[in-house]
Amino acid sequence: MKESQNPEKREHHTETSSFPALKILPLIKTPRDLQKLNHRQLDRLAGEIRRFLVQSVAQTGGHLGPNLGVVELTIALHRIFDVSRDVFVFDTGHQTYVHKLLTGRQNFSHLRQRGGLSGYPSRAESDTDVLENSHASASLAWADGIARANRLAGRPGWVVAVIGDGAFTGGMAWEALNNIAAENEGRLLIVLNDNGRSYAPTIGGLAHHLDALRVTPQYEKALKWGKQTLRGSGPVGNLVYSGLHAAKAGLRDMVSPAEGVLFDELGITYTGPVDGHDIAALEFSFTRVLASTKPVLIHVITQKGRGYTPAETNISDHFHAIGRIHPETGLPIDPERFEWTQVFADEILHLARRDEKIVALTAAMLQPVGLLPFKKQFPNRVFDVGIAEADAMATAAGLAYGGYHPVFAVYSSFLNRAYDQLLMDVALHHAGVTICEDRSGVTGPDGASHNGMWDIALAATVPGLRLAAPRDEATLRDELGEAVLVDNAPTIVRYPKGSLPDPIPALRREGSMDVLWESPAGSSAGDSTRASQSNAEDGATDTQSRGSGAEAAPRLLIAATGAFAKLGMDVGESLAGDFNVKVIDPRWLLPVASDLVRASAGYDWVVTLEDGLVDGGFGSQIRNRLAESNVFTPVLSYGIPKQFLSHATRGEILEELGLTSEALVDSIRSRTGVLSVQKA
Repeated sequence: MKESQNPEKREHHTETSSFPALKILPLIKTPRDLQKLNHRQLDRLAGEIRRFLVQSVAQTGGHLGPNLGVVELTIALHRIFDVSRDVFVFDTGHQTYVHKLLTGRQNFSHLRQRGGLSGYPSRAESDTDVLENSHASASLAWADGIARANRLAGRPGWVVAVIGDGAFTGGMAWEALNNIAAENEGRLLIVLNDNGRSYAPTIGGLAHHLDALRVTPQYEKALKWGKQTLRGSGPVGNLVYSGLHAAKAGLRDMVSPAEGVLFDELGITYTGPVDGHDIAALEFSFTRVLASTKPVLIHVITQKGRGYTPAETNISDHFHAIGRIHPETGLPIDPERFEWTQVFADEILHLARRDEKIVALTAAMLQPVGLLPFKKQFPNRVFDVGIAEADAMATAAGLAYGGYHPVFAVYSSFLNRAYDQLLMDVALHHAGVTICEDRSGVTGPDGASHNGMWDIALAATVPGLRLAAPRDEATLRDELGEAVLVDNAPTIVRYPKGSLPDPIPALRREGSMDVLWESPAGSSAGDSTRASQSNAEDGATDTQSRGSGAEAAPRLLIAATGAFAKLGMDVGESLAGDFNVKVIDPRWLLPVASDLVRASAGYDWVVTLEDGLVDGGFGSQIRNRLAESNVFTPVLSYGIPKQFLSHATRGEILEELGLTSEALVDSIRSRTGVLSVQKA
């Protein structure tokens, strides 16, 4: 068994040119059907699963590499454990496609699409799915809690947590390990799926310990040689072997200290490494666990992208997550367009060349957030802290104290995990830290955990914080440049996932705002706005400030933010026959600018559009500021409601939420009572 622990030594080919018919997989309706198969058939099943994954994910996009790497592991888990009694907790959840296939979900035709299977565990799909949250490092705490509940309720089942070595670097994982070790009892198995990567190669001291553990079979080979050679050489040889065998524990700790110190001394039984692509070896290890009465950690070595040559040879991330591809070649079907992340990558490097005080941080996502070019040119100025966003934020505060300007690039959804550090470490200490939020707003196919919709409302609670929402490439470059000049408070620059829109030039700049569009009568409204500013500043009511234009068409100010800038312009044009409309881009959403407050006093209504949570978001902040200034212009806020959004395309979700031009026009007319001639 030990000789098979190197995944590279075993054949593992997936046929991608002919795609032979699947014969065994369609027969697997429940995990119990796996018990009918011998190991030769199980190996064939593993091959069929890989073919199925390549064919299916190529059509829809999704997480391919992680799932190709856990085929045998998932089969073995379902062979030894019973999901009708035992609980599986998959960390992050992007490696559960095989689990879905073995639990009766083999229709992947609409994977990650509306009405189809989720790309992550989903309780709505199956009772065997438990942890839906796709943020890393939470699985061990969940498993600990479930195991404790089982003990309290007298339930006999096992709890199996599957966590990758990347997620294992997260602080939550180690907090949970500490609690698991303190309890030191119960049917709890931790499967450490070690492929040396999260998105990219795993970072940090733990990774080096795991590297050491990968080579521990050397001491087993040494003992095997002793047994074969010394015990056959007479009494003296037997005596030497006995001494060598007695020293095994010490030899193990010398060769792989992490094994003894990190886990055994915590009270968690360690076993491994085990070849994660050898079903028999995995079953043997899992079967031994069943006799344990305390937590066990099994260290499994797998290969990300296993069995699919394009994934195996993709050094950057082994096809961690892909769009639609040609399955035979792995090449993308849809042409790539220049994306928001690429603009950030280019501009932050440009700024860093001009200012040596700019440094960058990432939480195990160097390439996905666009910091790889920065790392290549300035390797000593980029810090990857692993999957530990809270640590990244506090580290940024320390870097700012040391005289640098840190730029923390992170997915918007993952920033939630560093809120306390943003508030208490950065803002409280007036640290000049810039957070660049990739994938803000509705992201779509990845589901509830990945929509970057919470940040504006959260950031609005942080004193002194400034938040910008660029609308196109030029404004992203401009606002990022402005952000890194702020050295006494946190700044956030948020931008969406995917391709850039066409340029949206401003008609002019008014104070801090860009005017994007105005109806032909907009100039007179602007005149009345300017005439009313002094009244608004003196605390005049909106009735006083708007008296001069009472006979004119109702005045409507649309504040269209970030990715909704073009949507705001479309809405404005559609309403121009019924209102005197001006569409502006506030550029900096937080704090609400004083000139936006003054401008609002000259309008009958203010409409806000934001690609974020509407409760407590930008519109709410405008409403509060207007009330504080005794400006009582009604504010109609449109954004994402306070709910978890099911997976679908961004367009489908926005349509469902009424965030389309046609739906917004109808809603604004209805709420203002100003109906168009055509509607009347």
